[in-house]
Amino acid sequence: MSGHSKWSQIKRTKGVLDQKRGLLFSKLSKKISIAVKEGGSGDPNSNFKLKSAIEYAKAQGMPNDNIDRAIKAATGAGGGNIKEVAYEGYGPFGTAFLVECATDNTNRTSNNIRKIFEDHGGNMGAQGSVVWQFATKGQILVERDDNLPKIELAAIDAGAQDVRESVEGLEVYTYANDLTKIKNVLIKAGAKVAQADIIQESSQGTDLTEEQKPKVDELFAALENDEDVIAVHTSANL
Repeated sequence: MSGHSKWSQIKRTKGVLDQKRGLLFSKLSKKISIAVKEGGSGDPNSNFKLKSAIEYAKAQGMPNDNIDRAIKAATGAGGGNIKEVAYEGYGPFGTAFLVECATDNTNRTSNNIRKIFEDHGGNMGAQGSVVWQFATKGQILVERDDNLPKIELAAIDAGAQDVRESVEGLEVYTYANDLTKIKNVLIKAGAKVAQADIIQESSQGTDLTEEQKPKVDELFAALENDEDVIAVHTSANL
C-alpha cells in the first residue's frame, strides 16, 4: 500500500498558512461543513467525521471562533449550498489522482480541475476510473524522537493496521473508526503527533524517479491550491 507522503503535504500546508491564511481557513470551513452535512449533526461527540475535521483544523492553527462559525453556518439555513464531489484523473507517468472538493458550483469546479490536470500533463478520468484502487483509512504522523520504538509497539498493541518508519518519524495506519482512539494511545505513550486524518490510500503505488517527482508534485500542489479542493490523494510515491 503506497501513496503520496503526507509529510510533504504538511510542509506545503504550513507554507500556505503563512501566505494564504484566509484561503486555507476557507477550505477547512468547507471540510467542516461537509462533515456536519454527512454526519447529520453539529456535535463532534456524535459525529466522527466532524470531530476529525475539527482536530485537523486546529492542527493547522484555525481559531476556535472560526470553527464554531463554520459549524453554525453548516447547520443553518445556508448550510445545504455546499456539496461534496470527487474527481478522478491521471497525472504524468501513469499516476492516479483522487480529488475531493466542496463546492456550490460543480460546473465551475469540474472545469477548473480538468484544466489543472491538462496544464500539468494529465487528464481527468471518467467516474470509477481510479477510485477502485483507493481505500479509506486513518493516518497518524508521529515526529521522530528517541521514543519511536516505544511508540511503534504502542501502536501495534492498540490495533494499528500498519506502522511504517520514514525519515521524518512514523506513519501509523488505522481503521477509520480507530483513528482517534489510537491517536490518544500514542499521545499517552509520549508521541509527538504532527497530524491525524482520514485519508484515501492507493493499493497501486507508483514509484517515480527523482527526475519525475517534481512534475507530479507540481500537479499535486496545483490541485491543492484550487479554492474548492479539500483533499488530494494520489498513487505517486513522492
